[in-house]
Amino acid sequence: MLCCARYSLQLLQPHPSFPGGATCSCSCSSPSSSASGNQRQRLHPPSAVSPTTSRSTPPLTHPPDGDHPDEDGGSDDALLALLRAHDTDAAYRLFSSKPSLLPSSPTTASRLLSQLSFSSSSPDAFSRVARLLQSLRARGALDLLDDNSLSLAAAAAARSRDARLAHSLLLYMLRQGFLPDRRAYTAAVARLTPPTKALRLFDAVLRHLRRAPPELISPSCLPDTAAFNAALSACADAGDCRRFRQLFDAMSEWSAAADALTYNVVIKMCARAGRKGLVARVLERMLSSGLVPCATTFHSLVAAFVGFGDIPTAERIVQAMREERKDICLLLRAVAMECDDVPDVEQGAALLDDIVAVAKPGQGTDELPLLPKAYPPNARVYTTLMKGYMNTGRVDDVVAVLRAMRREAETVPASRPDHVTYTTVISALVAAGDMARARAVLDEMAAAGVPANRVTYNVLLKGYCQQLQIGKARELFEEMVTDAGIQPGVVTYNTLMDGCVLTDDSAGALAFFNEMRSRGIAPSTVSYTTLMKAFALSGQPKVAHKVFEEMERDPRVAVDRAAWNMLVEGYCRLGLVETAKQVVERMKERGVQPDVATYGSLAKGVAAARKPGEALVLWNEVQERCLEEADEELLGALADVCVRAAFFKKALEIVACMEEKGIAPNKTKYRKMYIEMHSRMFTSKHASQARQDRRRERKRAAEAFKFWLGLPNSYYGSEWRVEPLLEGDDPS
Repeated sequence: MLCCARYSLQLLQPHPSFPGGATCSCSCSSPSSSASGNQRQRLHPPSAVSPTTSRSTPPLTHPPDGDHPDEDGGSDDALLALLRAHDTDAAYRLFSSKPSLLPSSPTTASRLLSQLSFSSSSPDAFSRVARLLQSLRARGALDLLDDNSLSLAAAAAARSRDARLAHSLLLYMLRQGFLPDRRAYTAAVARLTPPTKALRLFDAVLRHLRRAPPELISPSCLPDTAAFNAALSACADAGDCRRFRQLFDAMSEWSAAADALTYNVVIKMCARAGRKGLVARVLERMLSSGLVPCATTFHSLVAAFVGFGDIPTAERIVQAMREERKDICLLLRAVAMECDDVPDVEQGAALLDDIVAVAKPGQGTDELPLLPKAYPPNARVYTTLMKGYMNTGRVDDVVAVLRAMRREAETVPASRPDHVTYTTVISALVAAGDMARARAVLDEMAAAGVPANRVTYNVLLKGYCQQLQIGKARELFEEMVTDAGIQPGVVTYNTLMDGCVLTDDSAGALAFFNEMRSRGIAPSTVSYTTLMKAFALSGQPKVAHKVFEEMERDPRVAVDRAAWNMLVEGYCRLGLVETAKQVVERMKERGVQPDVATYGSLAKGVAAARKPGEALVLWNEVQERCLEEADEELLGALADVCVRAAFFKKALEIVACMEEKGIAPNKTKYRKMYIEMHSRMFTSKHASQARQDRRRERKRAAEAFKFWLGLPNSYYGSEWRVEPLLEGDDPS
């Protein structure tokens, strides 16, 4: 029984837009050879499919094979003639002009999909593939497609960065008893997120291959080293050492030999598991196995030590590469010896030791393998070292590396800074708040003939917005669009809108939002929530609510918790607690549970509305739902309300919770509040006995709170008393 059968074919529906992809990477000689129209035999007949893996489309009423013209005038004959002439564009135009006249024979349908998939090298081209699939699905005619055409479509979807559609197609193939081509599932596994989803797909393919009769398995379906490398990389991304070891051992079962890229992934897995000593031994293991490292190997090593925060080792590796040394294993063995005495290793991470097993450190250095050639650092290696400097705030070192790269580029072209390098330098300077130097690097980039891209400009725009220099951000935006000819994206507009929020310019945020839509750029969830924030912070919660309602109507985005919280905050800022509570109830009805941010906004609203009773109810709910996640902002707001309302018992509970979490309450603020608001609360000499009895507990709580503040109180001797003790009152 297939564990993947729970997935539906709803993912085959086309999306509003599809990103472009690369040209076909398969080895077929021509589109026609990839679309033979001959289906391979299914692994089992339709009647043998279990209920959980049953067909999702009804049986076809026409014969399963042959090139019979349909009853609508032989549109299949016309389509097939165009396809055989390799005029795929004309064939698609014919299909588009009469979408009701779908291909009705397996040969025509499969060939049309194959040739469209083969030529899908642009967003428009791939959208044609998606439209054909959707049309066939709507008519219940997906059974017309053979395994070759479906594999080509899945590969095209993965190349076009629509891994979700590729995933759906591959699962459909498995449910129908087809074995997908390894290039299709390799591309999907390499691009699917989260990595656990990619691993489930790879596991499903391996299960089907193991269960299939050998005579029905085409060699092109068997996983090769590239397929395993993609799956191992997903394991590394997921941090799953056990599954990594299982897949590494399974490579021999499928005659997939580990190569240099496999060990590059091993470096990533060891780094993810925190095994610095193993990372230092991978290069030695590769050379001992007769494998030749590649440039990515050294980039992976530098990236691993940067990830560990071990910048000195990363520097030594880069310096050794600059000196064209071939004994880098000697340097790494010293690092491995330093890490050999790690006492406790997680059980799963210990499974990696055998993969990297080499001769024990301490043997003669003459036995260490040498590199077959020198590997001077390229731009990618230098840029990774820069990121390490940036993470530790060493901005001057980032700039120094850039200068060194430009000097070395004259003799080592691979070290020439590229747009990623310059963007990293700009990001470091922006993080340091040095916008003048960041802008100067952009100009230097242009002078060096390295074109900036949208990401580079977005980083600079964000820097100007964070420093509230919205005027300079607008000037840079105009330069980006007009002079550089770079079209802004949704991230660009979100950044500018956020800058308007920071400068309390809700009108500017709305103008950017409308301009974005006028350019045909679809707003994202962040776009809507940022615009809501602009109106909420400017005291216009009703306008923010209108934006929220428009967001709900937009099928391209999902209303997330951040949007609900922004709505709650907008009402709470004006003290409209009841309206905010109604929003929270509606939020719960939609299946979205409040979080710390929700309760923090409510706490501020309670304070603004001067409703201390609501604070007590809110504190009880926080204790039940999210006390572990409660932060300083939420607890501080609740404590302030309780102190102002003289709810000292609850105030003590809250500040005790803060201290347990390592949050230091502001005692200076609370001392001032107590003296100004409550120092005479028990000084009445004419209170009735009944009233004195009622306030007995409040007085004890007040004395305890004063004790916590360090003010004179009844818990220790003092010349100053708030009032004489009542008869029978125990000061302790």
